[in-house]
Amino acid sequence: MRWIVRLLGALAVLVVLFVAAFFLIPAERIAAIATDRFEATTGRALTIDGSVRPSVWPLIGARIEEVRLANAPWSDAGPMFTAQAVDLGLDLRALMAGDIVIRRLEAVAPQILLERDADGRGNWEFATEGAGRDNGNGGNGEGGGNGDGGGDTSAGRALALDLAQVINGTLRIRDHGADIDLLVEAVDLELRLPDMAGPGEIVASGRTGGQRFTAEARVVSVQRFFDGEIAPLTVALRAGDSRLRFDGRAGIDPAAAEGRVELEGEGLAPFLALAGQGAEEPVPPELRPLSLTGQLTLAPAGSVHLRDAVARLGPNRLTAALDLAPGDPRPRLTGTITTETLDLTATGAGGGGAAADGWSTTPIDASALGVLDAALSLRAEAVETDFGQIAPLRMELTLDRARAVFDLREARMHDGRLSGEFVLNNRAGLSVGGDLRAEGMALEPLLQAVVGVERLAGTGDARLRFLGVGQSMDAIMRSLSGEGQVDLGEGEIIGLDLVGMLRNLDMAYIGDENATIYDRLNGSFSIERGVLRSDDLKMEVRAITVDGRGTVDLGARTIDYRLIPSTSLGPETDRQLRVPLHITGPWAEPRYRLDLEGLAEQRLREERARLEERARDELERRLGIERAEGQSGSEALREGARERLEEEIGRGLQRLLRSRN
Repeated sequence: MRWIVRLLGALAVLVVLFVAAFFLIPAERIAAIATDRFEATTGRALTIDGSVRPSVWPLIGARIEEVRLANAPWSDAGPMFTAQAVDLGLDLRALMAGDIVIRRLEAVAPQILLERDADGRGNWEFATEGAGRDNGNGGNGEGGGNGDGGGDTSAGRALALDLAQVINGTLRIRDHGADIDLLVEAVDLELRLPDMAGPGEIVASGRTGGQRFTAEARVVSVQRFFDGEIAPLTVALRAGDSRLRFDGRAGIDPAAAEGRVELEGEGLAPFLALAGQGAEEPVPPELRPLSLTGQLTLAPAGSVHLRDAVARLGPNRLTAALDLAPGDPRPRLTGTITTETLDLTATGAGGGGAAADGWSTTPIDASALGVLDAALSLRAEAVETDFGQIAPLRMELTLDRARAVFDLREARMHDGRLSGEFVLNNRAGLSVGGDLRAEGMALEPLLQAVVGVERLAGTGDARLRFLGVGQSMDAIMRSLSGEGQVDLGEGEIIGLDLVGMLRNLDMAYIGDENATIYDRLNGSFSIERGVLRSDDLKMEVRAITVDGRGTVDLGARTIDYRLIPSTSLGPETDRQLRVPLHITGPWAEPRYRLDLEGLAEQRLREERARLEERARDELERRLGIERAEGQSGSEALREGARERLEEEIGRGLQRLLRSRN
């Protein structure tokens, strides 16, 4: 408060000097006297390089051109204030009564620098020693009060400002302690302070960070506010199509506030641009327009607390309690968010971009992960996503140095339960990973939503660990690595009847009207460079068993897999009929082909084995070899041949010994 009184009082003294000396002293001499008086009052050098034109009607005042006000001694950033012209008009009657009533104050193209050093000193804090020395010999009560700065109001002197205007100005705010350097250009401003003990209003517009804005503020008591006390304050800020309003109480030394905050508009990008955080919109179009209301508290330590908050994001309504603490190098956000229903459909959240013609190649902008650190809890009764409904959802989000970990505490979807971790990491390019477990989940709706496949129905358990890297969904899917396993209960494969095909060797059993009902299906798989490989698939289908092996190219969305169903040829034989089925092509419309060459090779192997068995049986009969219980024909033959050979060797040795004797 003191520096405002002192500065305006010094300007009033200049005007009086200019007008009083208008008819007696040359303009150059007037300027020299006025600047000396200003420096004695404020402790800062004032330089006037242009003309000085006093006026006496209808207001007593002066127009000063090419003005420059020195900065604080500790600053090396140049002048605190320069302007092409400053025009000041005073109420003469009020001035004669000892009051300072400024009817008009206009600054044309000013350049204003507000600066705070690392120790917290502001360049707007003017020295008082000069004023005290000057007023020590004045013998004038008014002069002595002026030297005290704040003494004007306490001694009964009134200070009022009807209208102050800034036209096409530039404002630079530097805080060396907080590492802030903000430049505001094209500033137009109107300030009204009709009574320093009463309300004050300011209306301003300008441009910063490439974003235009308008702002309005009203404080109930100007004197209390600038003296560092908490005073009622209303602020409204508009940038682009977005609006922010605060209605409560605030103070500036230290900065503190409490009151109701309201935000609404088409996005956050305009406000992020004003804060120097770039102009990329972090909120997807499907979650706009947005609004937020709540009780806001700005603590003197710099932390921000939001309570009883209600946010609307497109069709969604959320409640929250959040705390934002300053940090180096990023602020930290903590709190809880709850909602009845959260609709994320059409936002790409979880859908994966599985379009009919392939994965999306649209670049993914994950820069928002680096704006702040966070520890948040999300509670939702239902979440609608592109891969189905999750109801309910209990999740913890940890965000640290552009790495987000989503810990699924409770997530039920497709009649089952999903748990584990999902990770988004943008520290050195975008990567996606996770360790997920599904229990009792219905497969058909999940696979149809995630990868566009409707060929497998049933429920079961699954485990998946994966990692992908890339700036688009297509790049991520083509880079995937990981492993997993599936264990499914009763279900069906839609599109082929393995039992009918096996028994009839007929491709007519392949088509959408056919299905294979299985009792159990399990297997494991590995993923490398976007290609999934499984070599141990086992399926139990009524009287047949099915083995499977092959690959699924997740990036190209194609399949190259062999199912080998087999069945016994009868109760009197252990021979089996095996008919390999080759599945190839796009997984959305795969092609099926009976592997007749493989079938012929299998039958040839079986016939060869049958003939070899018959030959062994005949040889055993001729050699008089009998099989032991549980002994195969080849084992019996080898054992019998060994025994016969040993007998022949023994008889040969006996004959040799008798002949020598």
